[in-house]
Amino acid sequence: MNKLVNCGLENRFGTNCLKWDGLKSRFGNENLIAMWVADMDFKAPQPVIDALKERVNHGIFGYNIIPDSYYEAFINWEKEKHGYNVKKEWIRFSPGVVPALFWFINILTNPGDSCIVMGPVYYPFHDAIKENERKLIFNNLKNDNGIYTIDFEKFEEDIIENQVKLFILSSPHNPIGRVWTKEELKRVLDICKANDVFVLADEIHQDIIIGDKKQIPAATIGNYDDILVTLTAATKTFNLASCQNSFVVIPNDEIREKFDKYYNSIGGDNGNVFGYIAVEAAYRYGEEWLKEILDKIRGNYEYTKSILSNHLPHVVVSPLEGTYLAWYDFSYYIEEKDIKNFFQEKCNLAVDYGIWFGETGKGHVRINLATERKIVEGAMNNIISTLRFRIDLCFC
Repeated sequence: MNKLVNCGLENRFGTNCLKWDGLKSRFGNENLIAMWVADMDFKAPQPVIDALKERVNHGIFGYNIIPDSYYEAFINWEKEKHGYNVKKEWIRFSPGVVPALFWFINILTNPGDSCIVMGPVYYPFHDAIKENERKLIFNNLKNDNGIYTIDFEKFEEDIIENQVKLFILSSPHNPIGRVWTKEELKRVLDICKANDVFVLADEIHQDIIIGDKKQIPAATIGNYDDILVTLTAATKTFNLASCQNSFVVIPNDEIREKFDKYYNSIGGDNGNVFGYIAVEAAYRYGEEWLKEILDKIRGNYEYTKSILSNHLPHVVVSPLEGTYLAWYDFSYYIEEKDIKNFFQEKCNLAVDYGIWFGETGKGHVRINLATERKIVEGAMNNIISTLRFRIDLCFC
């Protein structure tokens, strides 16, 4: 068992937690400091725990129906926090955003069709496209010293040249941490609409806003209902991933009908009662908890920026506008071929390697900052001391 000292996280071990208990199977070493997969090392909001306890204490776990109060909690949250007026009849269930990606690739495209993403990007996007026998098209973002922007001209060029049928939007963007502006989203959506390209907007990180930019749901930009589906969830916001409950928002009647037909054909169900209870309680009573967590994440991010700037000034730290997954470029100090050995074997860290997100991720790592400061401090100290030792050796 991992024997992390004074980290305050021992209670996650032995709970079948992927992030920590899965280290051996994923990285081959159970003693690494886990800063990879995107869940938080924080307990869920107490009202969520209380609501689940109450339901468990009832003791009868027969078939359930979805209460109207669940829909109301989500609809109110979207309207109050994001200015998105969602109608109940638009909402469908998925156990997670990733399964929904797989479904919609089958619903909206055919084998051999091209689907486009903006790299570097969340690698399950790649998997969903390739495993469904579609052609993966990378439209790489422009990177100016860690500041990422969209190459709109190349985006449209790639769509036309490859006869693209579907675009998967990451907003906020994972792993680079961008929160897209209204102008950027509108231009992308206009290009897609002009070229008959469907858009899946993965907005699961919509509530994890770290910087000053406002998160804008793609569906609020204009009239794109005929091409746009939104995927989001409370599970990322409130650390409820194992509850397996997410929202599919489909304003267009025809797309919604296709979804329902497909979902029925694969024997889709409506999830479990605990997911609905947790999500409703989180949306109704979790706002103060979220504010506290965001402050912790901001503090962790600023700490890494400061300490790396002081000790390893050539590490490029991309602005963390959204998500709790920070993006670091170590290519000045470490060659791509040495990245895994350096972080895993020398620094004792489990991180997401940039190459997983696409070729333009080479030399980068994604580090999960939704954890206690002691963990972040330990990780930074390991990185700095190991790299400074290597640098000193080079000048001996």
